[in-house]
Amino acid sequence: MAVTASRFKLIFFAPSNALSSCKSAIFAAGAGRYPGPGGYTECAWSTMGTGQFRPGDAANPNIGKVGELEEVQEARVETLCVGEEVARKAVEALKRAHPYEEPAYEVYKLDDF
Repeated sequence: MAVTASRFKLIFFAPSNALSSCKSAIFAAGAGRYPGPGGYTECAWSTMGTGQFRPGDAANPNIGKVGELEEVQEARVETLCVGEEVARKAVEALKRAHPYEEPAYEVYKLDDF
């Protein structure tokens, strides 16, 4: 049986005006590549929704004001990362590219059936 790299799902949320730069950053780090003969790259799924947050007293928000509830049109983006190193590099790239001081993201390890 062939040994395959672990697969991870990276999900993040970004305001629409930062979506392109965030996706470019994670793709440059290796996210969005599907293993297999097709050679697919820059694969992702996204949908728009409304995010909300209230910046705390020590925050330096990119959008909104400290102490005030803010609602923002944001995209939810999901992509595949093949290998833990790729997942970690993609998260690092996302943090550098994202305009928020604390970008929202999730990483899940996937099983293969």
